[in-house]
Amino acid sequence: MISSSEFVRALLAMSAPADPNASPWLSLLPFVVILGIFYVMVLLPMKRRQQKVADFQRGLKINDRVITTGGIYGTITRLSDQQIQIQIAPQVRIDVARASIGGLQGQDPVVPDPGAA
Repeated sequence: MISSSEFVRALLAMSAPADPNASPWLSLLPFVVILGIFYVMVLLPMKRRQQKVADFQRGLKINDRVITTGGIYGTITRLSDQQIQIQIAPQVRIDVARASIGGLQGQDPVVPDPGAA
């Protein structure tokens, strides 16, 4: 068991100033490494996922059978830059945002849910 005086000495040793001759840039190295890891682990996969969804949504065409992110199934009848008209039943058409199209019917989602592993 470590006595309290040994613990205090260890804390003081860890809090002692670094070598005064060391470069100040060296103290920034841990932050740069952490930022690099954050970019590779979080930002890069998120950017790839967004690009994949954008490519899918740009590639939509009339008569594609789609499902919206809200769970509505339908067939695309008209396309515009920001809106898509889908037919959800005979003589029933709705306009939805292009960004709300989650995938094609009967296929896996464009981007799988990261929480469902």
